[in-house]
Amino acid sequence: VLFVAVVWIITFMQDSERRIPIQYAKRVVGRKMYGGQSSHLPIKVALGGVLPIIFASSILSIPSTINLFLKIPAGEGFWGAFFAAFSTTGWLYMVLYFLFIIMFAYFYTSISFNPLEIADNMKKSGGFIPGVRPGKPTSDFLNNMLNHLIIIGAVGLTIIALLPIILSGIFNITRLSFMGTSLIIIVSVVLETAKSIESKMVAREYESIF
Repeated sequence: VLFVAVVWIITFMQDSERRIPIQYAKRVVGRKMYGGQSSHLPIKVALGGVLPIIFASSILSIPSTINLFLKIPAGEGFWGAFFAAFSTTGWLYMVLYFLFIIMFAYFYTSISFNPLEIADNMKKSGGFIPGVRPGKPTSDFLNNMLNHLIIIGAVGLTIIALLPIILSGIFNITRLSFMGTSLIIIVSVVLETAKSIESKMVAREYESIF
């Protein structure tokens, strides 16, 4: 039941998006009238996907990787306590995991989504968000909206990633690692594959019609 619930939550997060309405102004070119249509700008909740978790887990695995070569017993001296604090069941690991996921979610979104560029493109094409002025106000509106979505997506990813670690510590189970990052990657790949197959089937139907 827990496995099915986690799969449903991941699927819901991957497909969730905030659709911002966009209205295009009417303009006359020659004898034809263009624009006047309404559309929307979809912004995914989990815009970074699984990449923030991969980056965070890669950085936090550095101390344990170093300890594989040094082989310092846990709790023996300063370095033993240091490497023990970075074990996957330690509280410091989970706190840093949470902070790194949020940090990398902001970082990846900042390089993949540019609100100022999108606002400029909307202004050039005659589009605007109802109730928001074109240009800089539109960019600020998108930036504020993006900050809220990043927090929601990052917290959701953190809960899914830390859930197997917490349950393993409570019930002393070592076979729940499949429910964390691996499950997010598998569900993401399956959803992208399904969307790709669906788009190709739609394209083939259009080709058969024409």
